[in-house]
Amino acid sequence: MGKAEDYANYWYRRINEPESRRTALQELEKMPVAELADMLQALKIEQVVEIFSLIREEKQGLVFSDFDMSRRLELYQNVSRKWFASLFEKMPSDNRADTFQQFNTQERVSLLPYLNKAIREDVLKLSGYPHDTAGGIMSTDFAIISEHQSCQEAMQEIRQEVPRDKMLYYLYVLDEEMSIKGVVTLKELVIAEPNELVSAIMMHEFPYAILDEDRESVAKKIEKYDLVALPVVNEKKQLMGIVHHDDAIEVIRTEQTEDMEKFMGIMPGSEVLNYNQTTVTDHFRKRIIWLAILTVVGFLSGMIIRQYEEALSALMILALYIPMIADTGGNSGSQAATVVIRAMALGQVSTANWLNILLKETRISLMLATVLGVISFVLILVLSWENTAALNHGLGTIALGISVALVLQVVTSTIIGAGLPLLVNRFGGDPAVAASPAITTVVDITGLMIYFGVATLFFF
Repeated sequence: MGKAEDYANYWYRRINEPESRRTALQELEKMPVAELADMLQALKIEQVVEIFSLIREEKQGLVFSDFDMSRRLELYQNVSRKWFASLFEKMPSDNRADTFQQFNTQERVSLLPYLNKAIREDVLKLSGYPHDTAGGIMSTDFAIISEHQSCQEAMQEIRQEVPRDKMLYYLYVLDEEMSIKGVVTLKELVIAEPNELVSAIMMHEFPYAILDEDRESVAKKIEKYDLVALPVVNEKKQLMGIVHHDDAIEVIRTEQTEDMEKFMGIMPGSEVLNYNQTTVTDHFRKRIIWLAILTVVGFLSGMIIRQYEEALSALMILALYIPMIADTGGNSGSQAATVVIRAMALGQVSTANWLNILLKETRISLMLATVLGVISFVLILVLSWENTAALNHGLGTIALGISVALVLQVVTSTIIGAGLPLLVNRFGGDPAVAASPAITTVVDITGLMIYFGVATLFFF
């Protein structure tokens, strides 16, 4: 049993022991949501249900929202629809929609009758937006006020009508048509003169997102403007929802995970799960496609070596340094690809200035190649000095030939590593797909061609 299970069972025992039950429940109520969620995830379903019934309702939905998606679905499968609906309604609206989208049609149909009308309409509306858009990650938990109200009237309305779970850092000023006119922070409203109009203190210029805007773009806006939340509007600029900063963090984390998986030739899934939650079959499915493709392409390397069998037989020292040529090319190509892909992701470069990028990487590669060429020349002289008797050419000449091949390999690999992501992006693909495994395979092939081409020129 792991530490997480031990910790969870410790709390469960305390709750069920009469002498410690009251104190334990008080401590659970004070426990941060994330910590309580982690603890409950380590318990059995029936134990989770029991503890949920003991904590206050406002916290139940937040804790459940902090569960991994697989744990949410597991709970849904093992409790009554009525009990689950009660918990489901307490979730923040965006988490409700995310969870609902993971259900199949039959599961959705069986849950909807147990939801109240407002929640049912809200979850159907939110789950209808594509998950990779602003609409797909927005929440409808926000507070609105009118520009014609005084600050005192706005504060009074908030106290009376806004539920505790609404986002209250920003207040959104709407007109009669529900179009957003401005934004007011709660701090500005509190420190304003009571009789001052909301229209006098609201921000008239503010960033916002469109319903179908890509979620990564939304996250970048929240990061750029250092926002707690970003309003989402439709084509009439009517307020439809808000995206919280924690959702933006989750989007960035998900996008980075997807990019990393693509970068390493792993097919990204629809949901980011940790290593333990992903089954062996899913790991296999995510990895096999690119590996199979690159294995087939890799046979070209064998075909190239076969064409130069006579050269290798006549000068066996060439075979010793094939791995060095291949590894150095793969590393330099991957480095260039990583730098360019990151710059593209941050909006620092684009395909429009591809020529400047390639020229810059060429200059960098020449500097790198010069240093690596000198290092390889010296190492070949040191490591192969005992084999000079069996060589038809002087060791210095051989070392020079191999070093020249390495220099050309570094330059071409760097240009390929920088250029391939730009090319993929130019045709509408994801640059990360053209990264590490693909580039390594390509530069292995070009490296062998360069290596044996230089060897032929120097020695045969």
